[in-house]
Amino acid sequence: MAEPIFKRLCLIGIGLIGSSIALRARRDGLAKTIVVQTRRKETLEKAKARNLGDVYTDSIAEAVKDADCVILCVPVGAFAQVGERMNGHLADDAIVTDVGSVKRSVINQLKPHIPSKVHLVPGHPIAGTEYSGPEAGFATLFDQRWCLLTPEPNTDKAAVEKITRLWKALGSLVDVMDPDHHDRVLAVVSHIPHLIAYNIVGTASDLEEITESEVIKFSASGFRDFTRIAASDPVMWRDVFLHNRDAVLEMLGRFSEDLSALQRAIRWGDGDLLFEHFTKTRDIRSGIIEAGQETAVPNFGRDVVEDE
Repeated sequence: MAEPIFKRLCLIGIGLIGSSIALRARRDGLAKTIVVQTRRKETLEKAKARNLGDVYTDSIAEAVKDADCVILCVPVGAFAQVGERMNGHLADDAIVTDVGSVKRSVINQLKPHIPSKVHLVPGHPIAGTEYSGPEAGFATLFDQRWCLLTPEPNTDKAAVEKITRLWKALGSLVDVMDPDHHDRVLAVVSHIPHLIAYNIVGTASDLEEITESEVIKFSASGFRDFTRIAASDPVMWRDVFLHNRDAVLEMLGRFSEDLSALQRAIRWGDGDLLFEHFTKTRDIRSGIIEAGQETAVPNFGRDVVEDE
């Protein structure tokens, strides 16, 4: 087994992403010691039951002490509070990173609490499922999925390289991106789709002439897939929309314009426009499969049980 990348890896929060990091890090010896921190006793007990760490604590100050890598795996709305509690307890030359799907807000919340001798390398693994909690993680979650790092220009290069090495060892493809550009890209590919999913499921449940039993009983594949996305962690997604407000509103405006164009095409019977639009979007789906970011296997290949 290769030499560990980090001596003491600290996970603040142990949901789907944190537990998946822990499982892969333990399996492949990526850290000599894994520290698990979460504020809820019952969550900590679940993490212990899965043997996710070597040290367990509900104290952030205790968790980050002597850690050479700290990964924040909590909703982005909690970062300022976590930063305050880490402040004064981080080791010199420690690397602080995260898994949040918004990056400019993360930087703004954490920077006031990061000492000059500590390196901040924000990150975002584009991987997940609709499930949450320490029992949801699995060691292969990040395989062939992108992880975007968004360090500021003056960030220590060795720290960026070390976090890059960690994510590659976790199975990810890694790219570096400007944090503001990241937030605009993710608004399109992740945040708006989730907002649409939450909205369409809510619309169906609010229709008085359609009962809840009919919605469930006659769910076609489209609605069924929307409900999968809409089952995601509500706390996490509430914070995503509040902390990526500008980019989401910009892309939502573009989406609304395009939706209005389709509405007009349907009203006026413009079959050519509809056909052209649907053909273009089908080609994008094919491109996603060809890029290895989805599978053509029926049911998205999600019936396969993966070995941890």
